[in-house]
Amino acid sequence: MPRAPMSAEVRRDAVGVPHLRAGDVMELARLQGRITALDRAWQVEHHRWRMEGRTAEYVGAHGLPWDRFARQVLLEPTVRRCFERLDRETRTWLTAYVDGVNETLAEGLAGTPEVALLGLQSYAAAPRPWEPWTPLGIFWGIHLLFGTFPAKLFNAHVADRLGAEALALFHAEGVERAEASGSNAWVIGGERTASGLPLLAGDPHRTIELPGCYQQVGLACPEFDVVGFTFPGVPGVQHFAHTGTVAWGITNAMADYQDLTLESLGHVGHGPDGSPLLKARGIDGWEPVRASTETLRVRGEADVTVPVVVTSRGPVVTGLEAEIERLVAEAEAPPQWTDESVQPRRAHPAAHSLRTPTHVEEDLGFGALLPLLRARTVADVEEALSRWVEPVNSALVADDTGRVRHLVVGRVPERDEVGAVLPVPAWDPRHIWHGYRRGPGSDVDDVMVSANDRASGGGLGVEYATPFRAGRIRELVESGEQLTVDDCAAIHVDTRNGQADLMRELVAAAEVTGAAAAVRSELLAWDGHSDTGSRGAALFAAWRTALVRWFSEHPVLSALHEPSGHSRIFAAWTDVVTQIGVGWHSMAHLGPAHGIEVREGVCVALEHVAAHHDSLTTWGERHWLDPVHALDATGRAPHVPRDPVGGDKGCILAAASAPGVTDHCYGGPVARYVWDLADREASRWVVPFGASGDARDPHFADQTPAWLAGELHPVQPATGTGATEGTG
Repeated sequence: MPRAPMSAEVRRDAVGVPHLRAGDVMELARLQGRITALDRAWQVEHHRWRMEGRTAEYVGAHGLPWDRFARQVLLEPTVRRCFERLDRETRTWLTAYVDGVNETLAEGLAGTPEVALLGLQSYAAAPRPWEPWTPLGIFWGIHLLFGTFPAKLFNAHVADRLGAEALALFHAEGVERAEASGSNAWVIGGERTASGLPLLAGDPHRTIELPGCYQQVGLACPEFDVVGFTFPGVPGVQHFAHTGTVAWGITNAMADYQDLTLESLGHVGHGPDGSPLLKARGIDGWEPVRASTETLRVRGEADVTVPVVVTSRGPVVTGLEAEIERLVAEAEAPPQWTDESVQPRRAHPAAHSLRTPTHVEEDLGFGALLPLLRARTVADVEEALSRWVEPVNSALVADDTGRVRHLVVGRVPERDEVGAVLPVPAWDPRHIWHGYRRGPGSDVDDVMVSANDRASGGGLGVEYATPFRAGRIRELVESGEQLTVDDCAAIHVDTRNGQADLMRELVAAAEVTGAAAAVRSELLAWDGHSDTGSRGAALFAAWRTALVRWFSEHPVLSALHEPSGHSRIFAAWTDVVTQIGVGWHSMAHLGPAHGIEVREGVCVALEHVAAHHDSLTTWGERHWLDPVHALDATGRAPHVPRDPVGGDKGCILAAASAPGVTDHCYGGPVARYVWDLADREASRWVVPFGASGDARDPHFADQTPAWLAGELHPVQPATGTGATEGTG
């Protein structure tokens, strides 16, 4: 990796993870910024462009959809106000980190493959300086789509085309033991462990990005000595860490903390520059809005002008351009109706505004980050996380006294539940917020599992993962004695598939003959484990794909294929086949009540697999690692081997594909860890790929073999190994 003179110690372990030590917390923050800019320069600079809504300026037109969203959602202006409202020490700490980034960013960017591929050498030699609020924007940009509002766009599309009663068909939580993908965390009390003190383990599941979305780091100064995971571009550690005396890990609590509001806009004239002047309909009638335009530069193409409109509910984030076009057209040729309370049905997409706690409070929760680093006990972590805002997380915390606690942290608005599934009209008083709900906290005596399930979510959401993963983890923990770090590592990669039982129920009842009957027999004989070498797992995936596609082509659902008009950045939530693949188990049970003869689809799927039976091999040959890279759309992304990956959506090893679309593994465990409260040096961790974001570096992907094999690396550099950089 590139090296630069340092005023403090930087020790690398055998896989290149940086362990940093400095004389005080501010010097350490600056050092962390310097090392981040050396190790992950391309990644963090690209995230900075996203925060600013300037990706198209550097990578071309395929960056426009995100840039449009970033400008319209007021991403950078909001986090700037959040920064200004922080306490002085946290602002100073963030500024020190950004100073470190700015000191080494040019060095880190020099020669990186992405810079070379894009021909940005001149820019890389003198990049624009980061602002003190840039880390807040990077964090929020990563998590803006992590909440519930994109799903509400799809729900609105379903309700509009099929009726609200059809929403149950896409309910991913399901009605049986089927499973959507998600994160795992569990804690084991000292009575079950070999050491007599707790073990805390987990593996967050997200889209697998290249470079990885989490960065391992050790941070030490006279005030604290912490190992954990950070988001590159953000100081400290956030979601998973061990301070020596206390450790924590999180999963998504599946809370509903984002409101999507249907806006009705009106035209009141034109401004001096010719832009339309608008109003919005609220509870008490028409209200003024804040409207402006933003200019997006597009590499190699003409600039693009983007309207930005903010109502009293929040910024309008989808459907705005179409709504303005409609309003201007109506101003030139007024419609033949006059009652403002009765408007004709409009073509999609409708204009929707977004309301989040961060927008409303101008607080992203960064006041929690320094207290987390300084935490020594469960109570310290709980106090720090009381400042958390979003995403809303289910946190497990344990310390070296043996105390264990489960917390649900973040801010969830108190309002009518009518908006939990669908957008709420702006003129409906039920959308008004009345303060915030706080998640519960409880002590844990024995075992606690948090896997995006309803039991661990604190009742702050609507739709959760099914209980299979949580139940399977608990089953494995409770079946052991004197448990160790190695036992937890084995649980991480358990491949028992919770969707197998539903498949057996469906195919056992199928009336098929010949080759299709042989496929049915082979499926029923499958042991239910989605291992890379399993032919049964491959057969199941092929049958599931065929069934999902049969569902998607059913006449009852045909109206859903009409364009929704939403941006492609929401495609993961608005694509019909993708959503059926997520909730196919619900459709399998509830389809008959909606006119879908599921037994026919099961048979058609069996016959389809039988027709292609000879081409089937093993699950690993269908399910191989396919990470997402920022330059995928340009065809210039670095390539990694097509390594076979075990697990599936229904497993603890929730290595995700998109049934009906692709079996490639594009989502899954983006980190694994086991924190040992008896001995931190016995703790272990791993990430896919490696510590470096530079494809030329030997530590770019050297952790992948261990990640694939379910192995973990020590969290501390062994004595006398690694490398020391700049101690002067």
